[in-house]
Amino acid sequence: MRRLRLLRAPAVLSGCLCALLFLGGAPAHAHTALKDATPGPGDKAAPGVNVLSLTFGPLKPGTTPKISLVGPDGTAVPVGQPVVADGSVACAAVTPLRPGVSTLSYTVVSADGDTQSSAFQFEVADGAGTVAVPSACRGLHLRAPETGGAGDGDGEAERDGNMILGLSRGTALSAGGTAVIVLAGGGVLARRARRSAHGRRPAG
Repeated sequence: MRRLRLLRAPAVLSGCLCALLFLGGAPAHAHTALKDATPGPGDKAAPGVNVLSLTFGPLKPGTTPKISLVGPDGTAVPVGQPVVADGSVACAAVTPLRPGVSTLSYTVVSADGDTQSSAFQFEVADGAGTVAVPSACRGLHLRAPETGGAGDGDGEAERDGNMILGLSRGTALSAGGTAVIVLAGGGVLARRARRSAHGRRPAG
């Protein structure tokens, strides 16, 4: 019996150690999960939605969530820089959405430093209920979407088109006009000088 007890004791200790290791290795909700969204996954909303809202667990202070949106036609929809409200709600202005299924992607950093990225879809449809701006996002100064984001290259091209030899078009044209005037003036002076020289030549 004593030998049996001795054998049981290590078995009990081993079981306790395994349980401790299992509990110690289990994550205690380390990652921030999406708790709510407006519009949310699978929702239907009336056209004209211009504010997106994503609610998570506590987010890491000083970090800015990343939110991007792809419209029904597969093109990117401009989204303003998100603002965090109440430490866990990401609010962002968006170009008014058109009917169709849109895909929203996000990346956030939880309070413990873990990064989570995911995506979901919702539908904008005529006749659906109007989505009100979430209370947490009201009163916030949300940066307007940069609608020229896709046209940055065009803007650069336009700026490049307005550049001549590294100068702005206005500066270059002004400089060119000045050069023309100087050259024209120089030509007039040269002609006058030649005429004066011919007038001073001796006859014959």
